[in-house]
Amino acid sequence: MATRKSIWVHLGILVISIWILGSVIQAGAETTLKFKSYTYVIKAESFPVGDVDGHTVGFTTRRAFLVFENGEVATQKSVSTSDAIKGSGASLTYQNITFSDGSTIIIKAVGAVTGTGPMAYTSIKMTREIIKGTGRFEGIKGTGSTTVKYFPVEEGESGPRGIGEGSITYTLPSK
Repeated sequence: MATRKSIWVHLGILVISIWILGSVIQAGAETTLKFKSYTYVIKAESFPVGDVDGHTVGFTTRRAFLVFENGEVATQKSVSTSDAIKGSGASLTYQNITFSDGSTIIIKAVGAVTGTGPMAYTSIKMTREIIKGTGRFEGIKGTGSTTVKYFPVEEGESGPRGIGEGSITYTLPSK
């Protein structure tokens, strides 16, 4: 009788384990998309704070073209703020990535810019948090990182162009 009860207990544990592991697998596998980007400024403004020499707060709208490792391409629109002293400081950016099928990924990125003065950035490193997706990315969750190196601003440009690389690691809900 004890053996029969033991078999039922083990069978129950097995069923519960399979159910729990099955649920985890159905939640979706983690996917990493690596990409390279080319970004340019649409509009940029910088305002002096006045507390110390070279302290500015900036607002920038950018566009970018992204090429993913899997061959997909996408465009990106972003708005960002910066709080920098002599070109180096903090940045907060919201990015809207649109794929050729119309699906989107919206990201909040926090980072640190380095540079030589207002809107004269040389690089930025950002960590990313996915906040929303549409189309095939509906329900997306994930994080990522990006590094961009900027070119010197040329005459007629309102801010630096940049070339970068990054990744997005995400999961999608089961369907």
